[in-house]
Amino acid sequence: MIPDYKIYVGGDGKISALFNQYDDSRVTETDIENVNTLIAGCSESKEKLEKLYNMFKGSVFAVAFGIVSDYQLAEDCVAETFVRLTQAKHFSVRKGDGKGFILTIARNVALEYRRRFRREKGSEDIYIRSYGSADYIAENSIYINQLLQNLNDKQRQTVVLRCCAEMTFKEIAHIMKCPETTAKSRYKKAIAILQEKAGADK
Repeated sequence: MIPDYKIYVGGDGKISALFNQYDDSRVTETDIENVNTLIAGCSESKEKLEKLYNMFKGSVFAVAFGIVSDYQLAEDCVAETFVRLTQAKHFSVRKGDGKGFILTIARNVALEYRRRFRREKGSEDIYIRSYGSADYIAENSIYINQLLQNLNDKQRQTVVLRCCAEMTFKEIAHIMKCPETTAKSRYKKAIAILQEKAGADK
């Protein structure tokens, strides 16, 4: 069996390439310990908000793209997520899960944007409509969209949370409000589908 990340990128790196442009800052263990404090102070400190943005923009984009399947909509979701983070009132510094809190906001924003997009377009299908100025972004976006469209909505979100946001199944289950065993089974089935569609060797 080949590693999950190779299955996900279909052997040519195209999927990871799109998300990696957002991933210019790796989150360390020390950062994770400070996330809750940063969240508590981000509404009053531009510096704290900027640090959170640099730490989690890649994960937030991945979550959003997995739901809206549109490059520019996902970018809009990133911006809106951090705006809403500054407006959050009920977060416990002592007991809160900072990463989960941010990605839950991101998921809710993306679901809201997708519903709005469907109403405006009068369609249940979402396609990538714009890709930014670089040709490689367009190519990668199309490839990702085509591959992920083989999954149902919950499978797609689970794969993105696991492979791009690097969340544990426990964290995924919390965000998607399902048992951990359900998150694991969705992921396993989704990976099998992606293996087949991407032509990966088992």
